[in-house]
Amino acid sequence: MIGLLPSYRMSVFVIVTRNMYLYISFDSEGGLYVCMNTFLGFGREHIERHYRKTGQCVYLHLKQHVIEVRLLASQLTTPAVLGDLNSDDFEYEDEAKLVIFPDHYEISLPNIEELPVTIACDALLSAKSPYRKQEPDSWEEELQASKHAKALVQLDNGVRIPPSGWKCSKCDLRENLWLNLTDGSVLCGKWFFDGSGGNGHAMEHYKETGYPLAVKLGTITPDGADVYSFDEEEPVLDPHIAKHLAHFGIDMLQMQVTENGLRDNDIKPRVSEWEVIQEAGVKLKPMYGPGYTGMKNLGNSCYLNAVMQAIFSIPEFQRTAKLGHGLLSGQYSKPPMKSELIEQVMKEEHKPQHNGISPRMFKAFISKGHPEFSSNRQQDAQEFFLHLINLVERNPVGSENPSDVFRFLVEERTQCCQSRKVRYTERVDYIMQLPVAMEAATNKDELIAYELKRREAEATRRPPPELVRAKIPFSACLQAFSEPNNVEDFWSSALQAKSAGVKTSRFASFPEYLVVQIKKFTFGLDWIPKKLDVSVDMPDFLDISHLRARGLQPGEEELPDIAPPIVIPDDSKALDIDESSVMQLAEMGFPLEACRKAVYYTGNLGAEVAFNWIIAHMEEPDFAEPLAIPAFGEVASSGAAAFGAVGLDNQPPEEMVAIIISMGFQRNLAIRALKATNNNLERALEWIFSHPDLEEESEPALDMMDMENNANANILAETGSEGPRIKDGSGKYELFGFISHMGTSTMSGHYVCHLKKEGRWVIYNDLRVCASERPPKDLGYIYFYHRIPS
Repeated sequence: MIGLLPSYRMSVFVIVTRNMYLYISFDSEGGLYVCMNTFLGFGREHIERHYRKTGQCVYLHLKQHVIEVRLLASQLTTPAVLGDLNSDDFEYEDEAKLVIFPDHYEISLPNIEELPVTIACDALLSAKSPYRKQEPDSWEEELQASKHAKALVQLDNGVRIPPSGWKCSKCDLRENLWLNLTDGSVLCGKWFFDGSGGNGHAMEHYKETGYPLAVKLGTITPDGADVYSFDEEEPVLDPHIAKHLAHFGIDMLQMQVTENGLRDNDIKPRVSEWEVIQEAGVKLKPMYGPGYTGMKNLGNSCYLNAVMQAIFSIPEFQRTAKLGHGLLSGQYSKPPMKSELIEQVMKEEHKPQHNGISPRMFKAFISKGHPEFSSNRQQDAQEFFLHLINLVERNPVGSENPSDVFRFLVEERTQCCQSRKVRYTERVDYIMQLPVAMEAATNKDELIAYELKRREAEATRRPPPELVRAKIPFSACLQAFSEPNNVEDFWSSALQAKSAGVKTSRFASFPEYLVVQIKKFTFGLDWIPKKLDVSVDMPDFLDISHLRARGLQPGEEELPDIAPPIVIPDDSKALDIDESSVMQLAEMGFPLEACRKAVYYTGNLGAEVAFNWIIAHMEEPDFAEPLAIPAFGEVASSGAAAFGAVGLDNQPPEEMVAIIISMGFQRNLAIRALKATNNNLERALEWIFSHPDLEEESEPALDMMDMENNANANILAETGSEGPRIKDGSGKYELFGFISHMGTSTMSGHYVCHLKKEGRWVIYNDLRVCASERPPKDLGYIYFYHRIPS
């Protein structure tokens, strides 16, 4: 019966007991019972209860048995072997039966009699995975091992690849470089739509030589690398990649990320971000029991794992159904019993430990409809946190909303520098974003010397010097947060003209739990996200009481609530179009006039936003026609405000609404998004993409939604009939957790979470949960503080 049930492993996964969902599956002890009426699944301890409560008496019983152990019994006397046992060392037999209650009468499946219930069982066993049914386009195909990997021929030509300074041997390009695993040639790849890439010399080399496999330089880490098969014409896995790289002098286990995006094997472990954050080189003691349960990485889902570990350390979230039970019950975090393990294996009764949980159902649910989080690509943990809060806000559990603990009011004070008049507004937020004050680095001399040595080493193709990381005082980041910022294109209602304006942000309330993000991620000149590799001395105890908002002060005069005039250019030549963005798009191969339209209709927000407009309008018949300015009545009404300003009737400016509509969205959704983001066009687009399900809703339905549904939308705060939405209190906090990121950008790398539990720090690295010996508090990305009781 091996292989009899190939699909039910992914088909049946919902386990219900009252309002609690449990991580019980076919391979759990006792197997899984599936109700043939509701198709809900139950563990053995809950099946009798379900029968008594519902009267349902027909269940499909799924179970897995270990039938063969590959290890010899003599090998089990070695402790090291016992610690390395995993599911690959066993073979399994899947069993399916139809069970009739209350007599537990069993019918083995498959059954030759085509009864309605057995037909239903067959359909259930052959059903497609619900994850793939829900999101058929969101799950990327799993890579297959290349047919060339096992017997790959590598030439003994003495080639050794340096740790940096790579360039194409035919055209001197230094980007998108591929190392041929047969002869060690370093050649450029293809040209891509985003302007990156090369001249295709790697492909030409394959056509000339027939050498099939190449690895992309810059992707090699201790966990793997990007490998492409020219012969198979697709990305592949190379199970022997470490050996193949070692042939050319590359030690894969030592490869790490440098600040220029390249990987090298000469950075010392004591400063390597990967080593320090994961506490490599230190023997860490595994932790077991309630609250110490790991989470399986589903394929770049470490961002989700790290965020949820932090979230479920907060009491208000711990009552949330299945995932909360899985992480906090201790049922899936039990220490191995080696004496029992030896005895069971000797008797061929051993079952591998099933510690940790797989959040596949949770991910499928929470990412449904989201173009990024539903994929298997790496994501930004901060963006996922806000996405999670958004869903909780829109779907509160019971009368209490757990996200209340994060919500706080921000007071924004805008001042006209010429008239000195001010305007105060309030918005809701959930994260305190701290800028990185690079200019305040305390080791500037070391940084300058390191940069000179690094450039010299790259030019001479020598190993780079020991990494020097910028040391930034936390106080400098806090100071940068509190300083006034210039307001671009500020229109002063006091002067009835454009003027210089500054904006200052303060806390109108302090949340119960303060989430602090260090803004390490930025964009390079090539529009590729990159990360600032810095060390910030984050405090264990934080006092931000001095950032309390004070409101309108005596002697201050408010700016009048007057809308600016509408200015419509006479022709396209008078438009202020960002030509650099136009050229970036044109270089990708798009028609020049289409590029000008894209930049115009997206409000000069840059090539990235304009590119999205192009993709949405490529099929239109006038796509490449010259830009035509709409008539006055088509663009704005007499009551509308100018671009970027707030109208007197609190309606978004028609110009901004028109821009969003031109990108393919409905008018009511555009208005909703602009209202939710204080008429900030860029944030309104982000809001739309984070609320994909709203696009199909009707306008009346949207009008009925309360503003509290917008989690990261920075809206005006309200107080409902059930009480205040804001939990204000003291501005003094204590650190209890932080999430760290390893890698050069949010699109790659790895996330790890550290939490302080029972008086000590614990590291959560996907399935591994251990006592932390050296928590790297200075290298974190997102920090979690709780208010200190006054």
